[in-house]
Amino acid sequence: MRKRIGIYPGSFDPLTNGHIDIIKRALTLVDHLVVAIGISAGKTPFLTLEERFALIEADLGPIAKKMGAKLTTAAFSGLVVDAADEHGANVIFRGLRGAVDYEYEESMVGMNRTMNPKVETVFLSASPETSFISSTLVRQIAGMDGDITPFVSKRVARKVLSRVAQNKKKASRA
Repeated sequence: MRKRIGIYPGSFDPLTNGHIDIIKRALTLVDHLVVAIGISAGKTPFLTLEERFALIEADLGPIAKKMGAKLTTAAFSGLVVDAADEHGANVIFRGLRGAVDYEYEESMVGMNRTMNPKVETVFLSASPETSFISSTLVRQIAGMDGDITPFVSKRVARKVLSRVAQNKKKASRA
C-alpha cells in the first residue's frame, strides 16, 4: 500500500494556533506530513529557520506520533510543487481563512496543476476560533506588548516575547 504524503507550506513566522489546527487536521488525512518553511531571499524573518523548525517539532511532533502519523520539517526556496516532488508528496495542504484566501489560492492551484499534475491541492477551511489569526498580527501585537497567548502556544509565546525583548534592547542601544 502506498504511503500518503502531504506537504503544508508556509512561513510559520511564528507558528500560530491556526497553523496548528490545519496541521492536526492534515495529519488525519496522510501518513506523513512535511511542514515546509518557505525561504524568500527578499524577506528577513522574525524567527530563524531553526527556531521555527524547533517550535513546530516540539508543539506538533508528539501530537503526530499520538495520531500514528509522521511529521517532519523542511525548508524550500523554489516552487512548492518542486518541494512536494522532493519529499514524495502528492498532496499540498492549504489553509483558508476566508474568501480573499480562496481567490488567491484557487489561481495557485491552476498554476501548480499545470506545472505538476501529479500533485493535488486540498483546502482546509480555518476553524471559526482560528480564522482571524495571522502571524503578522501576532508579531504586531507582541511588538506593542500585547497578550499573544490566545493566538499561539505557550512555547511559541515565550520565544516570540523573548525575540521582541531582544529587538527592543538592540534598538535602545542604537
